[in-house]
Amino acid sequence: MQSKLLTLALIEIFLGLTISVVIFFVSFRLLQRLFFKDISIDKEHISFAVFTSGIVLSIGLIIAEIIPSITNMIRLSLSSNNDISTSEIFQYSGLYLLIGFIMAVLINLAVFLLFSAFTKGVNEFKDIQQNNLATAILVTTILLAITLITKESISLLISALVPYPDTTNFLY
Repeated sequence: MQSKLLTLALIEIFLGLTISVVIFFVSFRLLQRLFFKDISIDKEHISFAVFTSGIVLSIGLIIAEIIPSITNMIRLSLSSNNDISTSEIFQYSGLYLLIGFIMAVLINLAVFLLFSAFTKGVNEFKDIQQNNLATAILVTTILLAITLITKESISLLISALVPYPDTTNFLY
């Protein structure tokens, strides 16, 4: 049994669970407080549940692209050739999560601008508050489509920031 690999796997599971629970909780509370103060998830507000589910899935897809980079940082710090401190791991992890948050906000803004361009004069927030399921499904579908299209680029951006050790080029 490879104890180093087992340790990394357990760290990644713990990080994934912890980060996702915290981010989902904070995102749900922000969404509810900023846009839907008087709405709860129950059978009378299916549109809000559909919309919230789309946002949670979008955030989950973005987080799924960030966690492996954080694990790579930990893997690099455990290697004998690299001097990455624990504080640097937390700094890079915070940076990666901040980038993920900014990208999630940008994706959501793009969705609302695109939806507004598609449907002139329709207020999607008001429609979702009034339980318009068609609006919730369309906004959620656009959100998920844009997230699926951009998630690999977000992963590439995050991977470019991982402080891999310098390697020599033996071809020259």
